[in-house]
Amino acid sequence: MPLKDAVLHAMQRSGAFAPFRLAHRSKTLILVYHRFSATDAPGATSARAFAEQLAYLRSRYTIVDLSTVLEQIEAGETRPGQVAITIDDGYRDTYAIAFPILRHFRAPATLFAVTDFIDGKSWLWTDKVRYLLTRTAARSVPMVVGDVPIDVQLNGLASRAAAASRLNEALKRVANDTKERIITSMSSQVGVELPASPPFEFSAASWDELREMDAGGIDVESHTVTHPIATRVTGDQLAGELRQSRARLEQMLDRPVTLFAYPNGTYDASVRREVERAGYRLAVTMDPGFNDASTDPLALRRIHTETDLARFIQSTSGFEQIKNRLRHPSFRNPSLRNPQSAIHNPQ
Repeated sequence: MPLKDAVLHAMQRSGAFAPFRLAHRSKTLILVYHRFSATDAPGATSARAFAEQLAYLRSRYTIVDLSTVLEQIEAGETRPGQVAITIDDGYRDTYAIAFPILRHFRAPATLFAVTDFIDGKSWLWTDKVRYLLTRTAARSVPMVVGDVPIDVQLNGLASRAAAASRLNEALKRVANDTKERIITSMSSQVGVELPASPPFEFSAASWDELREMDAGGIDVESHTVTHPIATRVTGDQLAGELRQSRARLEQMLDRPVTLFAYPNGTYDASVRREVERAGYRLAVTMDPGFNDASTDPLALRRIHTETDLARFIQSTSGFEQIKNRLRHPSFRNPSLRNPQSAIHNPQ
């Protein structure tokens, strides 16, 4: 085990993170998950790790749903020692792996679903890039994204995953229509055809599965129609993504939908206003940190989860946020991390 990891695990075993967790006890912690796996797999939370994390949370926090958090903020107070669990996108592994574990621990959660993904009309664009780069026989692919050349080397599974992450990050910075054209061009360039619907490893939960989860304590809410970067689409496109997603969910779930997650956590003042106009009362970002009664309910902060328990305890305690603020000025001012973000609350 590397020295850095050994130190981290020693700190966790000694209870070094407990004072930081207690220092943030008056604030509400919101966690975000995306993918789950039956066994340990890159980029996913394993069933073992998820159960371990829920056991830790259950013993130290009150696990609440986001509607409860909203009610408290609107009433001007949040209760101490709370955590809310959120899951983005709507992959089938949420139903197959996470849902039974959540039921076992009687833990509520919120699933933010991409409606065209659930409808089988599209698959998530980030997965298209991963699919292309893991299946091509090419060893090197020269790409240009937003006039920036990117030399993609494909020498093994690890390098292909890293290249997909680099390209996806670059694609998040270009206009939505441009992004789609680049992905289509990439398909031809690497000699791999994109299926009309996602293969099993990237597949979505069905509406029947979403309804079962929604009835079983996992509130299903909106994450747009196609998962675009909200600051990279026109105002009309954004309004359609917000309203059509909400309408489709309300049609299929037969109840009001008023909670929203910004795709990739990206937003700015105009995006926030459009979310409010579309009738949403709460929205979550990817800005790291905790929440209290003064936090804007349309810009709630979340902590991205870790698969390793020691790292999970470090990040949920607030220790990691304090460390990052000391090391990196951008963590003291979120707008430095995301130039499109302009409506953050001071931490």
